[in-house]
Amino acid sequence: MAVYKETITNIHSKGGSPTYINITAEVKDIIARSGIKNGIVCVISPHTTCSVFFEEYVHDEMPNGKEFIQQDLDNCLEKIIPDQTKWGQYFYPGVKHFEEVESWPDYLSYLPSGTREELFNADAHLKATILGNSATFEVDEGKLGVGKTGYVYFVDFDRTHPRNRRCKVVVIGE
Repeated sequence: MAVYKETITNIHSKGGSPTYINITAEVKDIIARSGIKNGIVCVISPHTTCSVFFEEYVHDEMPNGKEFIQQDLDNCLEKIIPDQTKWGQYFYPGVKHFEEVESWPDYLSYLPSGTREELFNADAHLKATILGNSATFEVDEGKLGVGKTGYVYFVDFDRTHPRNRRCKVVVIGE
């Protein structure tokens, strides 16, 4: 059995609202480079406010660039987990968490404007928890084993500011 790993590094979230990125082509390319013909591929987000999920590609888009199903997902999640906009709306983040982040040498990468409100992302953590941080697929004859309209998406639910993200891909098989 062989194991092949790569990281997708060209993922940039926009901030302001959840950012969805179609990573299907990258996953297919990684499978091809792995040389593995039959097995599984695991697509994993190492970030606590991000998810990887499987959904149909939707040809229709909103004016904001989101596919209809992505906007529908945002609308549904917003009903059960409203965007965090003020102190006390959620328990997280607490004072100890603020103090810890502010003690980090690179804290300005987490608080670019230096304000604690930039950590108001409890909603992003909860949404990512519900969807999960990974998805596993079949590798069949060296190809991603999904149907014609099945696509792999990476989503960053953190709206606080733009970020550079990454996604790990592990191909296992023969």
